[in-house]
Amino acid sequence: MNAEDALGAIESSGIVAGMRGAFPPDVALHVSEVLLNEGIHVFEMMMNSEQPIAAMRAVKDEFGTSVVVGMGTVLDLDAAKTALDAGADFIVSPAFQPEIVRAVQERGILMGPGVATPSEAAAAWGMGVKLLKLFPIGALGIDYFSALFGPLKHMTFMCNGAMDDQNAREFIQAGAVACGMGGWLVGDGSWSKSRLRSRARILVNAVHSAKGQAERSLV
Repeated sequence: MNAEDALGAIESSGIVAGMRGAFPPDVALHVSEVLLNEGIHVFEMMMNSEQPIAAMRAVKDEFGTSVVVGMGTVLDLDAAKTALDAGADFIVSPAFQPEIVRAVQERGILMGPGVATPSEAAAAWGMGVKLLKLFPIGALGIDYFSALFGPLKHMTFMCNGAMDDQNAREFIQAGAVACGMGGWLVGDGSWSKSRLRSRARILVNAVHSAKGQAERSLV
């Protein structure tokens, strides 16, 4: 999947479901199936989790073009190459490392580096980055995002870190195109189908409502 298509999928979804920890292939498939049935189709495996490459491949092979599956917590070039060679639809990181940005962009894949300051955001955007992962914005809060976004509205932000249904709604209303959701949405890999379904429905409703309000505010 090229960078433009991956970005479009993330923007239209508004939700990137991240699986960190005990999410080997069988668990990743279980979680992805439940979330997909509830309207969430963008998934992020994590390099510091259990069998992340195998999990990513399993989800892509099982659900095909109905899902977009990327790799997160990519912190060195070897990890980036491994994920890209395995077919990652996008790469994200908690940090801004220009060498990784360049390596991913050279392959025509969407790169979302982690930024936390206006200087980092401007530097990454200047490299041609089209999606900035604002991290850890959940801990910093909506006021920080609003202050940062004010002069940077020409940039595209995905908000990550300590996210839940309430602050996801706030960040999207304030201008974020998507939110990366981890533990609040998918738990630790042991959650039942009913619990996953419940969280997914709450989040989808919150995000869709926020997107609708954000669109109306622009009219």
